[in-house]
Amino acid sequence: MKKLLLMLCCFAAALVAPCASAQETGAKPRDPTLEERVTDIESVMNQSAPSADNRGAKVSISAGDNAWVLTSSALVLMMTGPGLALFYGGLVRSKNVLSTMMHSLFLMALVSVLWVIYGYSMAFAPGNVFFGSLKHYFMLDGVGAAPNATYSGTIPQQTFMLFQLMFAIITPALISGAFAERMKFSAFAVFMILWSTIVYFPLAHMVWGDGGLFNWAAGGKIPALDYAGGTVVHISSGVSALVCALVLGKRLGYPAQPMLPHNVVLSLIGAALLWVGWFGFNAGSALNAGIMASSAFAATHFATAAAALGWACAEWILKGKPSVLGLASGMVAGLVAITPASGFVSVPAALVIGTAAGVFCYLAVSKLKHALGYDDSLDAFGVHGIGGTIGALLTGVFASGAVNSAIAGKFEGGMAQLLNQAKAVGTSWILAGLATFIILKIVDATIGLRVAEEQETQGLDVTQHGEEAYNS
Repeated sequence: MKKLLLMLCCFAAALVAPCASAQETGAKPRDPTLEERVTDIESVMNQSAPSADNRGAKVSISAGDNAWVLTSSALVLMMTGPGLALFYGGLVRSKNVLSTMMHSLFLMALVSVLWVIYGYSMAFAPGNVFFGSLKHYFMLDGVGAAPNATYSGTIPQQTFMLFQLMFAIITPALISGAFAERMKFSAFAVFMILWSTIVYFPLAHMVWGDGGLFNWAAGGKIPALDYAGGTVVHISSGVSALVCALVLGKRLGYPAQPMLPHNVVLSLIGAALLWVGWFGFNAGSALNAGIMASSAFAATHFATAAAALGWACAEWILKGKPSVLGLASGMVAGLVAITPASGFVSVPAALVIGTAAGVFCYLAVSKLKHALGYDDSLDAFGVHGIGGTIGALLTGVFASGAVNSAIAGKFEGGMAQLLNQAKAVGTSWILAGLATFIILKIVDATIGLRVAEEQETQGLDVTQHGEEAYNS
């Protein structure tokens, strides 16, 4: 088909070009050769627009890179809705399914508005080592078609901004799994505004932002490797989830009363969407359609497969049967753990990381949770907090310059890099844990965190939103 289109274009050009030139000059011009015509057509099809970034550096937009990152942005947004919404929604009781899905959908709107006003500025504008300055990009001023070579010289900064927004949306949504079925919606909204502002935006700047403390690619003082969000997304949300579970307390009747998922099928559909969407999450973080995107894609897929098998086998050995929901949970654990490592490790290393995540996240959910007695409703800490920590630390073990030449001879796996990873992990734990505790206490003292017992018994769908999922 492509060859046919090229032939038709060449034929049309052959008919039109001589006539137009003859009218202008009155002389018959030389007919271009077939090779010249094909070259002209291909140059249009593969057009790159020369431009300059905000610092005057010459850059050139790649249509292919831009298309891939925009596609990845859509895939990451799909991870929140419908992916996470279905995954979490199916795991709660039927009286709370709408309120649980509302968390993900509401954050798609709320965080987007915060991002426009000041979120992108705090995360990616030049500033100090902790957060960006509102003097840059406030209300997205200056964020347009021109690339920012600090992050990517081949895509518009607006595309980069949109891609990073999708990360900012899903991260707080992950926390909601810990307090599902018992937090007031008003408290949820205020908590998420404060948490995004105090925890996510600064941490994103520290790891990925211009001048950030841990930004290995931009001369950070502690160069920690985090390709797509092990610290920024998963440790921050997972640790915050644990604090939320501890501060809010257990659900009424937990653990004496069984609180089984009302629709495992919904959760399985959500888990499958997460796996697909995660390719945008990790491979999209290459910010181009080149070899690093392929490498991150491969590492992501095989780590996820290994984690699913690791969780299933551990459950099979310890419980006698591998469950379908366990397999799906293992998939998510593998996706979490490979996120920081995806752009730095080989496929064999990804298999090791995935297997470790599957086994240890299963033990955290099945053993650690019961030993400590906290009620993390949907195991956000066991999967994201533990999985993110495992992945971030093992990145410091397996990172390879043969996979990513940018770290060759500088930040490859070894004790030095493992120490850098540990510092980033520790900082993320402390910032997320302490800030979340303070925010929760402030919200509780002002508007209250938890619904009344009668409302919790009736269900949050009716009491918080006036709706029921199933009207039979």
